[in-house]
Amino acid sequence: MSTLRLRADVRWWPAAALAGAALAVGVAAWLLGWHLGADSAVYRAGALTMFKGEPLYIREHLTTLPPWVRLPFTYPPAAALLFSPLVLVPPGLVWGVIGALSVLGLAVVVKISRRSATWPVVAGLTVAAFALEPVWKTVFLGQINLILMALIMLDVLVISARGSRWGGVLVGVAAAVKLTPLIFIPHLWLTGRRADALRALGTFAVLQALMFAVMPVDAVRYWTEAASDPERIGATHWIFNQSLNGMLGRATEVAPWGMPVALAIGALLVVPAVFLVVRYHRRGEPLAAVLVTAFTALLVSPVSWSHHWVWVVPLLVLLVAERRYWLAAATALPLVGCLIMLVPNGGTTEFGWGPVETVLGNAYVLATAVALVGLAARELRRPRDLE
Repeated sequence: MSTLRLRADVRWWPAAALAGAALAVGVAAWLLGWHLGADSAVYRAGALTMFKGEPLYIREHLTTLPPWVRLPFTYPPAAALLFSPLVLVPPGLVWGVIGALSVLGLAVVVKISRRSATWPVVAGLTVAAFALEPVWKTVFLGQINLILMALIMLDVLVISARGSRWGGVLVGVAAAVKLTPLIFIPHLWLTGRRADALRALGTFAVLQALMFAVMPVDAVRYWTEAASDPERIGATHWIFNQSLNGMLGRATEVAPWGMPVALAIGALLVVPAVFLVVRYHRRGEPLAAVLVTAFTALLVSPVSWSHHWVWVVPLLVLLVAERRYWLAAATALPLVGCLIMLVPNGGTTEFGWGPVETVLGNAYVLATAVALVGLAARELRRPRDLE
């Protein structure tokens, strides 16, 4: 191995060390019998259920879950296939494996967001990001939000940007695990990478078609029943559902017309979002364009739990890189202070909120919607010769 190649490999050690530390914590938790990572347990159980030929989309918990977890499998059928490697991992260790991959994914996201940052700086920012509620909650639950975000950013901002024939594949894989990343297919199309958009759609479609062959009953049940039932994954009016649908559910006490109104508002917000994506991309600001798409997805998705808002990490890196320190602080402080966790919630508590609780309890949604409209208005006033 050449000296140059060796140095390139050595530069990765801070990120690798963080991932190793996360895995070590996971091993310790496994040996001590801690019950951590309920969602990661569901991933493994989904794959194991598929191999056993048992139904995936039932109202009750899966029989393959450990006794301390009582959650349904809410992901597309192809997710069970993609989670298959977890079957080889002992149940108690799955959280550690997902955690290590999440830490590594977080480091990759930071690095892509700030290419000039050295790996020690990336490691420091990765550790600092754990102060944010979406990040630590994702890792605590054993969720894969950080991993999916890394796949999307790696695809859209690196692989696809370089004109690779593999562009779009990782977006398709991410969408096969959770449907929300499907929004990055039109993102690729709008930014002139139509072959990548088609490749992403094809990857997603092939994975889903494969599951119709492997487990047809479950595949049909998911696309005809489970996919259109957001309440299946919990009370959508709960404060931690920071989406337009969640906000309208709280405001209307889950009136049947709440979701259609949320979808209508989302459709209106898509207009400034598309405008911003195209403008930012043409001006050579691809990360800003990706962030607009990501936050729009969080708004319009029927369910966007607070831990799904990990996209705040690249946003903060971007703001700091542009020396918008006050804006970065204003964005980070509510997340560090776990603002929404301090607002009364649970059961029907959200239905009795006053004006202050309503604003604070919908902080993610309101701030993002205002930002989209405000940024679009600023772009409209921007002189052409400054683009």
